[in-house]
Parts: sequence; structure tokens; C-alpha cells
Amino acid sequence: MDQGEFALSDREFSRVKARVYKEAGISLSEAKRTLVVSRLGKILRALRLGSFDAYLDYLEQHGSPADAQDFVNALTTNLTRFWREDHHFTHLEGYIGQLMEKRPRQGANGRPKLRIWSAGCSTGQEPYTIALGLLAAFPNLKHWDFRILATDIDTNVVAKAAAGIYPEAELNGLSRERAALFEPAGAGQVRIPAAAREVVSFKPLNLMHNPWPMRGAFDAVFCRNVAIYFDKKTQGELFGRLGSILVPDGFLYFGHSENLGAGGADFRLVGKTIYQARAQQKARDAA
Repeated sequence: MDQGEFALSDREFSRVKARVYKEAGISLSEAKRTLVVSRLGKILRALRLGSFDAYLDYLEQHGSPADAQDFVNALTTNLTRFWREDHHFTHLEGYIGQLMEKRPRQGANGRPKLRIWSAGCSTGQEPYTIALGLLAAFPNLKHWDFRILATDIDTNVVAKAAAGIYPEAELNGLSRERAALFEPAGAGQVRIPAAAREVVSFKPLNLMHNPWPMRGAFDAVFCRNVAIYFDKKTQGELFGRLGSILVPDGFLYFGHSENLGAGGADFRLVGKTIYQARAQQKARDAA
């Protein structure tokens, strides 16, 4: 079948929207109809199904967990690059520098702990940028209990990110100093060095699942260009949960077109799409 042979009726589009909202909290607008036809059409051809109704019936009646994941993977967008929205990483370095000066030794191994979460990590450029930048700026971090959790709902991009291999063209536009942080991998590719790969843990995670499996608080959370796919209700719920998982005075980094809106009571805006958790609010919650 040619892609053009698949027609998406209003009723079918409503069924697609309802399913992806229930599964992933994603709110599809009318402008996404072409995307739905293009991406789901590939699955219809692979399954030899003749309509979107037939595909949705298949998911509901016979689909496996893998089929359900393929549906979600097809409808997520994974546009990213290294050092995207550079001001966030500049702010993060300043914040971590302050933490390193004042944070006492902690934990059974006597090493200070540092935890950062990249929520919606896509193909890994964001968490690897954090790791590369911080390890270059603060060599002593190798003596810390330093970990970055990187999660995404799309299992395909998580698997790709974990490999740490990228086309050399990904370095276009980076300074010579930043480009030098990567290792040549041959065949026009570059590799994330082992020291940076080892501090990043990639996991599939649906942000709509409750509770989240992570334990302990994060010093910083990057959740950039994720909330734009949710409606206001879902955004408000997400913002509240992100606030609860940050340390007092920890930072939340959003995408350039996002803001906390009505969900920002537990935060204060300190920079361009940079929010700080209000310590006094978290103290009241803990009381």
C-alpha cells in the first residue's frame, strides 16, 4: 500500500488522540493529523492492515505490550542536539560549582552525592552534554558519587542513546574546545568518552506513570520540550511531581517555549526558563 491510500477519518483521529493521551499524556492537535498518517501508516503497512480503525481494534483486542510501545514511539518527537539552549548548561555549571564548595561528605562510601535527571532525554545529547560539561569544568567530580538519570518514553531512542555513538556532523557549530571532548569512532562517527558514558544511566520511563521508580532527591532536573505535548491539567500534575523530587533550592530547566504557568507556586523564576524550587514550600510539605 502507498501511504496516500490511508485515509484518517475524524473518528479515527479521535481514537488515536484518546489512546495516546491515555498512554502517554500527549495531547495531539489538529495540526498533527499529517504526522499521525505518516508515522502510523508505516505500522499499518507492516501489519498489513487496511485502516486506522483496524489498527486501533488490533491494539485493543490482540496487541502485545511491544505493539503498544510501538504506537507511542511512533507519535513522539525527538529533535535535540548537543548544548541546545546553552544558557542552561552555563547556569548548571555555576550551580554545581557552588554545591561542590559547600556540600559535605555523605553516604556510606564517604563521597559527596550529586544527582541530575534528564527527563525526556531523546537520543542522549542532553544528558551527555551535562556529563561532558561538568566533568570538564570540575575534574574533582570523578571522586564524587555523581550520577545522571536519563529517561524517555520512546524505547528506541533510549537504546540508541545508550550506545553513545553519533555522526560527526553532530559536532557542527560546537566550539573547538567542546568538539575536543568527543572521541573519533571512525566511519564519520564520534563516541562519548567512557568517563562520561559511565555516569549516565538510560532507562525507559513514562512520565505519566505513578509513582516514579526513582528514589532520593535530585539536585537538578532537565525537562525540556516535553510539557509542550501535554494539556494544562497534565502539565500541572507533572510540575507538582517534579517539584517534589527536587532538593530544596534545586533547579528545574524547561524548554524555550515552556513555562510553569499556574503550576509554578512551588518555584521561582531565576533565569530564562530556569526555575528554582522554593525551600520554604518544601519544608512545609515535609512538616
